[in-house]
Amino acid sequence: MKTIQKSAKLANVCYDIRGPIMDAARQMEEEGHKIIRLNIGNLAVFGFDAPEEIQQDMIRNLPNSAGYSDSKGIFAARKAVMHETQKQGVKGVTLDDIYLGNGASELIVMATNALLDDGDELLLPSPDYPLWTAAVSLSGGTPVHYMCDESNGWMPDLDDIRRKITPATKGIVVINPNNPTGALYSDELLQAIVAIAREHGLVIFADEVYDKVLYDGVKHTALGSLSEDVLTLTFNSLSKSYRSCGYRAGWMIVSGDKKPARDYIEGLNMLSNMRLCANVPGQWAIQTALGGYQSINDLVCEGGRLRRQRDLAYELITAIPGVSCVKPTAALYMFPRLDPAMYPVEDDQQLFLELLQETRVMLVQGSGFNYPDNQHFRIVFLPHEDDLREAIGRVAKFFEGWRKRHAPVHASIAPAMGNTASLAVP
Repeated sequence: MKTIQKSAKLANVCYDIRGPIMDAARQMEEEGHKIIRLNIGNLAVFGFDAPEEIQQDMIRNLPNSAGYSDSKGIFAARKAVMHETQKQGVKGVTLDDIYLGNGASELIVMATNALLDDGDELLLPSPDYPLWTAAVSLSGGTPVHYMCDESNGWMPDLDDIRRKITPATKGIVVINPNNPTGALYSDELLQAIVAIAREHGLVIFADEVYDKVLYDGVKHTALGSLSEDVLTLTFNSLSKSYRSCGYRAGWMIVSGDKKPARDYIEGLNMLSNMRLCANVPGQWAIQTALGGYQSINDLVCEGGRLRRQRDLAYELITAIPGVSCVKPTAALYMFPRLDPAMYPVEDDQQLFLELLQETRVMLVQGSGFNYPDNQHFRIVFLPHEDDLREAIGRVAKFFEGWRKRHAPVHASIAPAMGNTASLAVP
C-alpha cells in the first residue's frame, strides 16, 4: 500500500509546547496518573475565570451570532480595538486597519503567509514563542533568531539583530512582554529596534498579548506608538489579560506608513476573506472586555494571586541548587537556567521527559523555545500556591537525584575541560 506522507512544508515546523512531552503526559493521564501541568498558559484550567460581564455579553448575543460577520470582524469589536489603540498612543488607525481573528495565533499565521516568499527571512527572538518560528517555516520563509541576553534581563541584543539582517530580511518580530522569559522591554530598547527597522525597511510584528499582565509597577509601551512611518502589525487577544483562551478572540492592528504596503495589505485582506470570518460569539466579548473593569489589575497588584504565585515560584525554583532565574516582571512565565557544571545535559527534551515520568510534573524544555543550549526550561506559575509548592518540590527532588547520578561522570571530565571551579556538587 502506498504510504501517505505529510506535506514537505511541515518538515521544519515544530511546536514543542504541545509536543512529545505532552503526548507522554496525555498517555499517563489515560492510565490514571494525575499530572501537574506547568507547561501551558491555559488560565481557565487553574481557576482563573473569564470576567462574568464578558460571559454575559456572549450569551446575550448568541442569537445574533449564527451568521457570518464581516471578514474583518463585527463593527463594535473593531471600534473598541480602535479606541484601545488611541489610548495607547498609536496614531492613524482606522476600522479598516483592524482584523479580528480566532485568537492572535490565526492572525500571526495569516500575517506571515501574506508577507513571505520561499527564502525570505524573518528575524525572531531566541528564546521565542515557538508559534512564530513554526508560522515562518510554514509560510516558506526562513526563521532567523536573534539572541536575547540573559545577563541583561533577557533584553534583545541589538548588535546581534544588526548582524543578522540580510537582503532577504523582510521583518522583525518583537514579543513584549516576552513569552517565555517574562521580560518587559524599555522604551529606549524599543526605539532602537524601530530605528533598525526604519533603516532597513523592515516590517515590525509586535506580539503584545501580555501587555496588561505587569508586576511591580512597570509600564508597557505599545511598539506601534513609537513611529508613524514604520509599518507595524500589532497582535493582541482576550486569552491572557481577560482569561478567555477558549473564546479565541484576538485582533491585529496595522499602523505606520501603509502606502508602500498596499500590496501586502491586499494580501492580508485576501486571506481574511478566504477564512470568511473569526468565530462570532467570541467577537462579542471584545468591546465589553476592553471597555469594562480591568480585573487583571487585581491579580497582578501586590497581594494579587498572580503576583503571589510569581513570587512563590521564583523563590522555590531559585532555592534548588544550581538553578538560577531572571525574575519576570510581566506575563505568566519564567525561564530558569540549569548550571551546566552541575547539570551536564545533552538532551533537554529527554531530561524533561524523564522528569515527567518520575514526578508527574510537566515542563517544557528550553530548546522548545528555539534557544540554543540544553540548560533552560519554562515554568508556568498559574497553579494555586499549594500545587506550586508540591510541583516544584517534586522537581527539586528529581534534580537532586539527577545530580547524584550524573555528577561522577561530569567530575571525571570537568578538569580536562578547564572547568574546575564548579566541581563541588551538593
